[in-house]
Amino acid sequence: MDRPVAVITGATSGLGRITALELARRGYRIGAVARSRSKAEALLGQLRSASADVRADIFYADLGLIAQARRVGEEIAAHYPRLDLLVNNAGLHAFSQRTTAEGFAEMTAVNYLGPFVLTETLTNTLLASGPARIVNVASEAAQQAKTVSPSLDLRRTDPYTRRESMALYGRTKLMTIMWTLELARRLDATKVTVNCCDPGFNATGLGRDLPGSELLQRVLNILGVGDPRKGAGIIVRLATDPAFAHTSGVYFSVRDAKPLQCPEPGRSEHVQRELWTETVALLAGLGAP
Repeated sequence: MDRPVAVITGATSGLGRITALELARRGYRIGAVARSRSKAEALLGQLRSASADVRADIFYADLGLIAQARRVGEEIAAHYPRLDLLVNNAGLHAFSQRTTAEGFAEMTAVNYLGPFVLTETLTNTLLASGPARIVNVASEAAQQAKTVSPSLDLRRTDPYTRRESMALYGRTKLMTIMWTLELARRLDATKVTVNCCDPGFNATGLGRDLPGSELLQRVLNILGVGDPRKGAGIIVRLATDPAFAHTSGVYFSVRDAKPLQCPEPGRSEHVQRELWTETVALLAGLGAP
């Protein structure tokens, strides 16, 4: 393969789409994980417009389903002999509780469990391709999570209100940060680095379940508020900048790539390790890696 390969989830809209376009311009072969065939075809058209000699592949999966996350990871590993970059960007802010067919809260599944399984499935390919990078997209909403109890929160499916949804969304993003830091301790950083970022406020389709969200997004775009190009910028920097080539296990801000502390209550290595252990045990029951 004559060019680096980047796999991106959530690449058909928002931060993921901009990231995919920028990486294509920089010569990456793009592997996009998508649910919608129509949006995936639109992305392919945009990628071809961005780079005349673009190389891109689409892999279809709903990352809210662990079985599909595992299956698509195996498909990607079989398709690419080398993988230089994995960007876990797909995310969801649900304003009421929805439970997946596998019995998990949809936000927990999409924002944390699915990316965990996809990454686990691709880890050997990344290690064999080293130096490679993993970039996980977290959120400043992680600061809204005032508690975290891995054994309970991973399995929690009780109803919640729209007002309560922000703290629960934040907890899934806190889990993303905690997982990133623990994964970094478990990987050889000379082969694979893993970092996460707060991309700031972005007017994207993340809150698409909120009534009037499409209109609000158009208004914000017109006003230049929540420009997703800024959020995509930090993702691309962590993915490509030589300055981060040997940096692993750091949570970065969109503001000048400033290192941030993991928000409490997920800051201690003990609770990060507990989250990892509970996640592995939970997924073992589904046959995930």
